Amino acid sequence: MYDFIPTPAVVVELGQVDTNLKKMEEEASRYGIAVRPHIKPHKSSYFAWRQLEEGAKGITCARLSEAEMMADHGVEDILIAYPLIGKDKMERLSGLLKRAEVLTVINSECGAAQLSEAGRNAGKPVRVLIEIDGGLHRGGVAPYEAALALAEKVKGLSGIRICGLLYYNGLIYGEDTAEGFRRYALKEHDELTGTARLLKEHGHCMEILSGGNSVSSRFCGELEGITEIRCGNYIFNDCAALAAGLATEEECALRAVATLVCKMDARHGIIDAGSKTLTTDGCGHGRTGYGYVVGRPDLRITKLNEEHGFLEGEGELDLEIGDKIAVIPNHACVLPNLTDKLYGIRNNRLERMIPVEARGTHIW
Repeated sequence: MYDFIPTPAVVVELGQVDTNLKKMEEEASRYGIAVRPHIKPHKSSYFAWRQLEEGAKGITCARLSEAEMMADHGVEDILIAYPLIGKDKMERLSGLLKRAEVLTVINSECGAAQLSEAGRNAGKPVRVLIEIDGGLHRGGVAPYEAALALAEKVKGLSGIRICGLLYYNGLIYGEDTAEGFRRYALKEHDELTGTARLLKEHGHCMEILSGGNSVSSRFCGELEGITEIRCGNYIFNDCAALAAGLATEEECALRAVATLVCKMDARHGIIDAGSKTLTTDGCGHGRTGYGYVVGRPDLRITKLNEEHGFLEGEGELDLEIGDKIAVIPNHACVLPNLTDKLYGIRNNRLERMIPVEARGTHIW
């Protein structure tokens, strides 16, 4: 497998990506929900355009630099799902507003005031969503009354226009069962739509209800009534999705390719993919190790140094030095951020090299 790929490398099965994109679009459209995918798993204009071609309404970015890069490549509808704070960000945002339709978030009066100034400088209001804390406490205001209080405080700012709400359901990742996933998806739906009703009663525009992550977006029936989902990792899937029963091995389209470079004893070897190729993120869901070796559930990657991966077999390690393995990472979003280019594979052949233009070396 992938014998023609120099290692270590990150490959993407393009045919499976196509299938993954179509599957999510079809599921969301069945319930009247638009897909606005998060680009952080791939950070690539090629994959962003593939998502748009399959029907995505726009894209989601975390960094202003990601949004700027996507605008450079012709993407015109961009949500920056992260609070922008600081004079430098406002100056750049004012420029971006002149060449793309930008939507971003507020979770404070201070942030809203800064965005309002940027909107006035750009000559058009910044469209904003009020960020709702879904329980993870990593940002946002509480649903219902707290969200209304913020909306009332900032409604007089002329440089912003409140368009709706944004919700992040981070607690769902702690669940292990379909019943638990559905329960949290319903909580997301209820808090989003309930808060929106309250704000509409007080005269606020609630045309956009943005929710959905890599787990809850797979339960669109429970989310029916929101307007868009910001799923990200559905394009690739990973070991976490595999262990949670949300994806099959075949549906995991992104893999790291590594070569066995040393055999320590009958059961242990070293591969040339360490933490600078894979990720030290855990998988969760009761699975240990640092990835899933494709087709070899009997093998485990037990440890990572920067350039070394420690491979262990349940029995005798039946690989020889020079043999290659493919590894589904625990967290797919990390890998493209560690490399300049991805190998795009279709039907066991290299179709294209895919640049990762927005990888982490860019300024925020």
